[in-house]
Amino acid sequence: MVKFILQQSLNPYFNIASEEYLLRSFSDDFIYIYRCNPSIVVGKHQNTFAEVNIRLVERLSIPVVRRLSGGGTVFHDLGNINFCFISNGVPGQLVDFKRFTLPVIDFLRSLGVNAYLGQKHDIRVGDRKISGNASYAFGNRVMHHGTLLFSSDLEFLAEAIRVEPGLFTGSAIQSNRSRVANTIDFLSPKMDIEQFTNRMMEWFAWKVPNGLPYQLSDADTLAVDLLVKEKYSTWGWNYGFSPSFERICPLTTSLGAVTMRISVAHGHVESTAVDVVPDERLAAWCKTFLARLQGKRYDIQSVADALVGAVEEYPGLEPGVTLDELLTCLIG
Repeated sequence: MVKFILQQSLNPYFNIASEEYLLRSFSDDFIYIYRCNPSIVVGKHQNTFAEVNIRLVERLSIPVVRRLSGGGTVFHDLGNINFCFISNGVPGQLVDFKRFTLPVIDFLRSLGVNAYLGQKHDIRVGDRKISGNASYAFGNRVMHHGTLLFSSDLEFLAEAIRVEPGLFTGSAIQSNRSRVANTIDFLSPKMDIEQFTNRMMEWFAWKVPNGLPYQLSDADTLAVDLLVKEKYSTWGWNYGFSPSFERICPLTTSLGAVTMRISVAHGHVESTAVDVVPDERLAAWCKTFLARLQGKRYDIQSVADALVGAVEEYPGLEPGVTLDELLTCLIG
C-alpha cells in the first residue's frame, strides 16, 4: 500500500524528522511532499562549518538541519518543493536513482519541461540543475528524497551555502556546486507553486491508482516532535556531528600576516597552532587567545566569549584587528 502525504507544516526540523519517522516506524510505502521555511539542509557526512555561511545563518536565524542521507548541501525556502519516496525492497538493491527520479521527470515532461537525469543523480534542464537527490537505506526499506527548485531565491541560495575554498581539511563529503535554475522558468503556461504541487500529487496518484491519502495522527505528530527535540533541532546533530576537520585561519594585521590552524572534533576545539608569524609579540598574542579556545564549542558565541579582552592582555600591541574580523578569520 502506498500512502500519500501532502505536508502542511513548513517547519524544516519537523518535516525532515518526519522522513526518518516514516522510514523507521511503518512498513507502508510513502510519497511525501513538503515545503520548508528558509533553511539549509546538509548531508549526513558533511562538515556544516565548511558548507554553510555561518555568520549569515546566525544573523538571520536560519535553521541548519542535518539529514539522514549523504550527498551535498541544499537550500530550502517556500519556492522549493521537496519530494520523498519511501519504499520496501531487497537489501543491496534499494538505492536506485533512476527509479525514483523517473516519476518526477515524467511529471515535468508532461508539463513541457525537458528534464533529464544528470550524471550526479540530479535532475536537469539543459545545463542547469533544478533538483538534487539523495538516498538512505534502512534494513529492507529505502528513503529517496530530492529538492525541486520552483521559484526559489537563487541569489540568497548562493550566499547562504557559500564555501570558503582551501580553508578546510578533513574527510567530510564536500558539495559539488552546480549552475541552478527554477522550474517556473521553463513552464508555459505559468502556474503558481500551489497549483504545481497539486498537479504533482495528482500525477503521482494517477500513476499509483491504489494509493491512499494519509495524514499524520496525533500519536505520529508527538513521535516526530520528540525526534525533533532529541535530534533534529540539536546543535550536536546539526553541527557537532560534522567529521573532524582543521580550519586554516589566515589573518592580516598591522604587524604583518599570520596563519593559524584550529582542529575541531565533535564540534569542539581540540587543538590550535600558529604557523607563520613575522613578529614575536604577535605570535605570543595569537597563542594566548587561541589557548582560550581549547575545549570550547566551535560556535560563534563560544568563540566570541573566549576572545573578549584578548587585545587588552597585551598593552601597547596594536594589531589593528577588530573582534568581528578575528571571528571571521577563526570561524568564517
